[in-house]
Amino acid sequence: MADEPPRRSKPFRKRPVPTAAGSQVLVVGLGRFGGAVAAELVSLGFEVLGVDSDARLVQQHADALTHVLQADATDPAALRQLGAADFQNAVVAIGTDIEASILATSAIVDLGVAEIWAKAVSEPHGRILERIGAHHVVFPEADMGRRVAHLVGGRVIDWFQLDEQFAMVETVTPAELVGRSLTDVGVRAKYGVTVVCIKPVGDVFTYATADTVLQEGDVLVVAGTSDRAEAFAHLG
Repeated sequence: MADEPPRRSKPFRKRPVPTAAGSQVLVVGLGRFGGAVAAELVSLGFEVLGVDSDARLVQQHADALTHVLQADATDPAALRQLGAADFQNAVVAIGTDIEASILATSAIVDLGVAEIWAKAVSEPHGRILERIGAHHVVFPEADMGRRVAHLVGGRVIDWFQLDEQFAMVETVTPAELVGRSLTDVGVRAKYGVTVVCIKPVGDVFTYATADTVLQEGDVLVVAGTSDRAEAFAHLG
């Protein structure tokens, strides 16, 4: 019933947490996206309160997260009871139920949480979340789709879109640059990208310098405008 306090799935368990402010994070929605976010936050040392109305999901994450509660996050009273107003950071990871996503986000905004990340499944959904006060709106499916598109073809190992116009690309040394130093190549002047770091074959990543000599099979991380970073990765 609505007047009953949220059910706690297990007692508090201490974990090492960051000392900086904002070390506690509220994660609403423990599906695939929310569960992955919550688990990764715990691995980074954050104290995480996971909330979901589905008892099965609550039980599934009971041993992985710092706290897990079964509660209706669209109910402002329930959020107040579980102490949501005490958190500086919240992630609303509710996906397909757009109404629940909007109601939960709105309720958390009203509680004055300082930083709110909310998952959106469409552009209209995202605009609504922004208008009701979400500080950061993410589109996991769309972002992953664009990322995979860049990986198709084999030359791009990974792709990090920093904003609409700038990206970092992980790729291998183009054949035409093998055996040459970054100074000799003049990568920035010729290709419009910067080699940020390099992983020689059989070694670990290290900073790239002007004297770094590129070898076949070396993995490079380059930064530049999206079109130039893509073009560099496909030099062949």
